[in-house]
Amino acid sequence: MRNVSLISLALTLIDPFKIGRNFVVKPLFNFANNLYDETLEKTKNGVLSVRDIILRVIILLLAIVIVLWTAGFMYVAFYYAYMPSIAHTRPVHMEYKGCDSDSVILKDKHGYTVDKSKDIPGICTYPSAHVSLTRKQQLLMVGQPYRVLVTLEMPESPKNYDAGMFMVCAEMRDHTGKLRGHSCRSAMLHYKSTLHTWISTWVNIPLYLLNFREEKQQVTVELFSSYQDDDQNSVTDVYIEIQSKQIQFYSVLLHITAHFTGLRYFMFHWPILSAAVGICTNLFFIIIVCLMSWYHWSDNGSEWLEENITVIGRRGRLLDRKKSKDDDTVDDDDDVSIIDDLSSEEQVKTKADDGLRLRKLHE
Repeated sequence: MRNVSLISLALTLIDPFKIGRNFVVKPLFNFANNLYDETLEKTKNGVLSVRDIILRVIILLLAIVIVLWTAGFMYVAFYYAYMPSIAHTRPVHMEYKGCDSDSVILKDKHGYTVDKSKDIPGICTYPSAHVSLTRKQQLLMVGQPYRVLVTLEMPESPKNYDAGMFMVCAEMRDHTGKLRGHSCRSAMLHYKSTLHTWISTWVNIPLYLLNFREEKQQVTVELFSSYQDDDQNSVTDVYIEIQSKQIQFYSVLLHITAHFTGLRYFMFHWPILSAAVGICTNLFFIIIVCLMSWYHWSDNGSEWLEENITVIGRRGRLLDRKKSKDDDTVDDDDDVSIIDDLSSEEQVKTKADDGLRLRKLHE
């Protein structure tokens, strides 16, 4: 209390009329206080605005990621649902029956009978095999054309060259054993002249000795060029038969490949371009759905759309008026009449005001 009284006494002696305190000290204090408050509010608003910006950016990035992920997922789901398996490969294990032994009874020089039996080499039936495609009801996609191929790995032996042409047959059957397709095609080894065989053998001797190459050929036979499966009776088994007893082979494979046309052909041969087109299409429809949903659930969106519609309507009406000259002249006459009416009303008001002023002056 003593310090306060001393300070007030000193101020009274220095500034007895309070001129410095009222016109210098207080304005400076108020200015500094206001400046501090404004700075504090600006910093708070800046922090809040930065937070809002960060939150909006995060929400926008999340929305973009979700939309892109949804578009990509929709395309991938459509691809795996629409595109069938490209190829199905099954090994073919051929079976045949060998020939019976030939029994020969001879007599020696002493008159005794001798039974000499010998085995006849080779096969006595056509090689055939049963290939099970699936244990399920359906493996191939309904309505999709397929190519059915049989690949024979055959040695370049003199016996195969001597056999010449041979037939390869196939039967397509369903799970009940009913025949759904039958086809037979001819095949043979590719011809090589003696000179060609001699030159290639001498050139490839190191590879033959190191077992990097073999003297064999792969003969591919197309049995069905455009086979389509049935929905109710789908193929589950294939029976293959080679109609030649002199043929020699190492292995046999069955290939069922999808023959794509139209959209499937485009999606298979140009996957990147088709993925870009599909994802962009999905993005377009997703954005349309989001905009429609925003318009439906937001009042601001509806007001904005209505305002745009009204503006577009006004512009259309103005363009129609400019196109029709008669309507323009009528509108001009109406505008002139309206202006005349307004001017007459203003003149009446001014006259009434002047009359009131004159009355007040006379009074």
